[in-house]
Amino acid sequence: MKKKTIIRLSITLIVIAALALWINSRWSAWFHNEAELPYAPQSEPGRVLLTFGDENELSRNISWQYDSIVVPSHVELVDTLSKDTIQIDAQGEIFQSRSGKAAYYVAKLRTLQPDRYYTYRVCNEGKTSSWYSFRTYNQSTRNDYSFMYVGDVQDSINGKANQFFREALQRHPDTEFFVFGGDLTERPTEQRWEETYRGLDSIGQQYPVITVTGNHEYLKYIIRKLERRFSLVFSYYLDSMVGENQVYTLKYNDMQIFCLDSNREFFYLWTQKKWLEEQLKKSNARWKIVVLHHPLYSIKGSMNNLFQRTMFNPLVEEYGVDLVLQGHEHAYARMTAHGENGEAQAPVYTVSHCSPKNYYIEFDKRFDKFGTGSRYYQQIRVHGDTLTMNAYDATTNDLYDAVDIIKDKTGKSRLEDRGKETPEALIFHSNGGKKEEAFQKRIDEYKQRKGIQ
Repeated sequence: MKKKTIIRLSITLIVIAALALWINSRWSAWFHNEAELPYAPQSEPGRVLLTFGDENELSRNISWQYDSIVVPSHVELVDTLSKDTIQIDAQGEIFQSRSGKAAYYVAKLRTLQPDRYYTYRVCNEGKTSSWYSFRTYNQSTRNDYSFMYVGDVQDSINGKANQFFREALQRHPDTEFFVFGGDLTERPTEQRWEETYRGLDSIGQQYPVITVTGNHEYLKYIIRKLERRFSLVFSYYLDSMVGENQVYTLKYNDMQIFCLDSNREFFYLWTQKKWLEEQLKKSNARWKIVVLHHPLYSIKGSMNNLFQRTMFNPLVEEYGVDLVLQGHEHAYARMTAHGENGEAQAPVYTVSHCSPKNYYIEFDKRFDKFGTGSRYYQQIRVHGDTLTMNAYDATTNDLYDAVDIIKDKTGKSRLEDRGKETPEALIFHSNGGKKEEAFQKRIDEYKQRKGIQ
């Protein structure tokens, strides 16, 4: 055998061996699914969740669980102003997971009036839930409204998320609804869903909830799979999904929110691109917000999420999206676009999370601000000619970052960066490992570059 042939063969074997070792090291991350423990269905109507319904800001859906067979069910809804009580029939469906089954119910409320308080309870064959309440707003006469955005939650710390949400609501009592950036549930198992409902207790029954899908909600296969359980819980997707893509849009006063399903393969993302372009083209909203799980500009590496950026970011720029809300990378970051003269302008991109887990990130120069080692939530407020993004540290409720997008009557916007006055908190404690030492070095270099003490 010739020497060159031996060299080529040796190199090929080395490459194959290295590839095999790499695949073996990544196999669990790519394809391991957490085991689901056997479970029994709810013996009383429970796990009640209030969401928006179709694209109408006054629509609501109510979902819940009860037993493992479908029985006659409805919602009793009381208008506290008129004292009228109406009954809304619900549709039931049995979902079989890997280790059990349960009946899921959805009732659609489509005759709500603006500026009203309602109370409701869910009913199955004489069994009822507790009474809950919510409010609708008179959007047409107001120019000041807000919602709360929370990135990854993945609450596996015994209900800490619920405490964060309650404290945030105490600070921001004008909050009208919640938007979550995916990975609200740690894994698609019954035991993890139980954690999710515990986190939303007393909140998800009073404030409409929107969430996009995250990678942790999916089962890992060569082609990823999202259980129908997700759509039965966040039931607005039952009517809005395109094929197997969990996409949704909500028009709320003069703002429109566009939700994407970013944890998908290329051909699914292509379908979503067409959907997003259609929605943006016909939108007459003054303020446009895109929500997806995977950041279009990653803070873990510039090559990450290239498919998502290629599909969606040109549309974000072309159709005047003001704000992009993202999660997945378990830190805080904010990036603003810049014009030809270097002036800051929309869109504003943010990455945020409220999870017990913290990731190592890169400190890309395109970003204006970072935060590590803590948890965050954002208040998005529209008031007059301004959309304000205020980011708070969820552990202290202190303001961490703030940007105003100010838009004139022609639609041209300018930015005011109020967050540069608040010092960046880069919390990290190394245990001496190589990855930890490398991350600490990146932090030190970033601090030196920014002049952070």
